[in-house]
Amino acid sequence: MYAIVEIGGQQFKVQKEQKLFVNLLENEAGSDLEIDKVMLLADGENIQVGTPVVEGAKVKAKVLDHVKADKILVFKKKRRKGYQKMNGHRQPMTQIQIEDITA
Repeated sequence: MYAIVEIGGQQFKVQKEQKLFVNLLENEAGSDLEIDKVMLLADGENIQVGTPVVEGAKVKAKVLDHVKADKILVFKKKRRKGYQKMNGHRQPMTQIQIEDITA
């Protein structure tokens, strides 16, 4: 059984016991999270597609930790001008674990 859900403006395909990183959420580490925006719900051969969401479907998750993603380096250069600039960025992320998918 899997579902396609929207978390923080992005869509993810999730299954039970799956761990994933999403953009930073305001929930505390160790707290439970309930996701109502289920776009698609599939269990074997039955597929329910929402318009835009599947009514009554929910995904329960647990917030594991707040971490930073890998560093992304941004390098800017203008040729023949002597201009070079290096900048780094680490996006704050939240690690969650999917506990249950209900229809």
